[in-house]
Amino acid sequence: CCVSERCGSSLCVRTMWQCCVSERCVRAVCQNGVAVQCVRTVCQNYVSVLCVRAVCLCFTVRKQEIIKVTEQLIEAISNGDFESYTKMCDPSVTAFEPEALGNLVEGLDFHRFYFENLWSKNSKPVHTTILNPHIHLIGEEAACIAYIRITQYIDTNGMPRTAQSEETRIWHRRDGKWQIVHFHRSGSPSAITK
Repeated sequence: CCVSERCGSSLCVRTMWQCCVSERCVRAVCQNGVAVQCVRTVCQNYVSVLCVRAVCLCFTVRKQEIIKVTEQLIEAISNGDFESYTKMCDPSVTAFEPEALGNLVEGLDFHRFYFENLWSKNSKPVHTTILNPHIHLIGEEAACIAYIRITQYIDTNGMPRTAQSEETRIWHRRDGKWQIVHFHRSGSPSAITK
């Protein structure tokens, strides 16, 4: 008699043969990228348990992918590249950001204004660094990244400045392509306005 079950990210195989019960469970823990495999055998009064823990590289690779697309998005913003930005955003993207004065904005029109009147007109160098990124993988098709964004720029007087913002972005993969569906940015308004 053999019973096989598969549920979500867990795979359980139970085998019952005469007096012996063998149970094998494989669990993948996405948040910290650890795969756990447990094999338990119960035979009469004897119980043996074998547990194997291994870092699952697939989770690490996916987390690096989220960091990479986030860096590409910020590069598009810094370069005033609205076309690339729109490709990386859901058309109905929602956002809380300082420029919206506490209001939830939806869609790309609000952001288009800043690309056309601020970012695309900036000819001074801008350098952005993502610090301490923390990623939550939400199934196969969604992820959340939270990080500190440091922006170095030249102000209107020609002096170098640094600004900081705290950002959270929700990515959703559709047709194999990651897009932002929501983001929240705290801190001062766009750095190069100063």
